[in-house]
Amino acid sequence: QVQVVESGGGLVQAGGSLRLSCAASGNIFSINAMGWYRQAPGKERELVAGITSDDRTNYADSVKGRFTISRDNAKNTVYLQMNSLKPEDTAVYYCTADTWLDDYSGQGTQVTVSS
Repeated sequence: QVQVVESGGGLVQAGGSLRLSCAASGNIFSINAMGWYRQAPGKERELVAGITSDDRTNYADSVKGRFTISRDNAKNTVYLQMNSLKPEDTAVYYCTADTWLDDYSGQGTQVTVSS
C-alpha cells in the first residue's frame, strides 16, 4: 500500500507562483508513476501533470509552459511548480500514485488564484 500527502496550496494573486509537494510513503517501490490532478467546483477531475518512474512527463495543454512536475527520489517527493497562475487554475489539487495493483490519492490541497 502507498500513502501520499499533499502540501503547499494556498491563496495567490494572478500571475503568482506556488509549489505543491507530494510525499509518498509505504510500498514506494511499487509506484510506476505519480501525478497531479485537480478538481474545480462543478467540474470533473482532470489530469494536470504526470511523471513516470523513468522521468517521462506529460502535461495538460492548459498548463504547458507554466507548470513543471519534478521528483526528488531521495525524499520520495514529487513537486508541482506552478507559475503564471490564472484564476482558472483555482481547484483542489490531488496527488496520485499509480502502482500495478491500484492507484492511491491524497486528501488534496486547495489552490485559489485571485484576479
